[in-house]
Amino acid sequence: MESATPVIVAIDGPAGTGKSSTSKAVAAQLGLSYLDTGAQYRAITWWMVNNGIDVDDPSAVAAAAGKPEIVSGTDPEGPTITVDGVDVSGPIRTQEVSSKVSAVSAVPEVRARITELQRSIAASAASGIVVEGRDIGTTVLPDADLKIFLTASPEARAARRSGELKGADVHSTREALIKRDEADSSRKTSPLAKADDAVEVDTTELTLAQVIECVVTLVEEKRAGK
Repeated sequence: MESATPVIVAIDGPAGTGKSSTSKAVAAQLGLSYLDTGAQYRAITWWMVNNGIDVDDPSAVAAAAGKPEIVSGTDPEGPTITVDGVDVSGPIRTQEVSSKVSAVSAVPEVRARITELQRSIAASAASGIVVEGRDIGTTVLPDADLKIFLTASPEARAARRSGELKGADVHSTREALIKRDEADSSRKTSPLAKADDAVEVDTTELTLAQVIECVVTLVEEKRAGK
C-alpha cells in the first residue's frame, strides 16, 4: 500500500515494550520507512569495543565518536546496519554490547553525531518514516507528526526480552532492564522521557498484534487529519 501523505512517527519507550516489532510492522503495513535508532547506538558501541576504546572514559569515547561510518537501511521488511561497510546486525545484539551501550549513549558527542544522522534519514524518507528509540519525540524529531510512548510493567518486559535473548534468566533480565532504564532516564543529555504531546500505550496486557493495530489506527487517524 502506498502512503497517502508522508507522515513522521516517533515511537519511544524503554526496552522490552515491543518497540521494534511494533515499529517494523506498522511501517511495513503503511508503506513507510523504518529506523531503529537503538541499533545505531549499539553499532557505535560495538565499534568502540572492537577498537579498544575505554567506554568508561567519556573523553576517549567523545574523541572517537566521529570515526565510524554508520549506515542504516530503512526497509522495515529487512532493516540493515553497517559500520565501515561491515554488516553488524548480529554482533550488536551481544550481551557485551548491551551492557555498554548506556555508557556510550550518555556521551554528548555521541548523541550529537547520531542525532544528526537520524534527522537526515528522517528528512530524506519520501513516503514518511517510523523512527523508534528513547528520545525521538523529545529531542531528535520534536516536530514529528505523531508521537507514541510505549510502556509495560518490568515483569512483562523482562519476560519478552528473555524470550528474545534465548535462555536468558527472567529475574536477571528484569534487573538489567531496570538498571538500563535508570541509566537512560537519568543521563544529562537527551534522557529517556515521554514527550508532553505523546500518546501513551501500555502494552503489558496487549498482544503484539493488538499493539500494532492500535498504533496503525493512531497513524491513520493522524494522516487523515493532516
